[in-house]
Amino acid sequence: MVTHLIPLAMVCPGEEVKIVSLRAGRGLAQRLADMGLVRGQTIKVVSSHMPGPLMIGMRGSRLVLGCGVAQKIMVERRENA
Repeated sequence: MVTHLIPLAMVCPGEEVKIVSLRAGRGLAQRLADMGLVRGQTIKVVSSHMPGPLMIGMRGSRLVLGCGVAQKIMVERRENA
């Protein structure tokens, strides 16, 4: 199993990924944490309209993030080696 680290904005709809880190300042990092977007959280990309908004699903709810914010959320995707 090979692990790749990519920005959330680059994930295709239908994929599940895990948040690894946030490349954001304290204010944005706190706002994302308040929404439940923290390190270790598994999320699924529902739809993506580059360069527009990205809809994600997690724990039975959905959130919409702007592309700029999604670029700052680093996630890991697992692929077969």
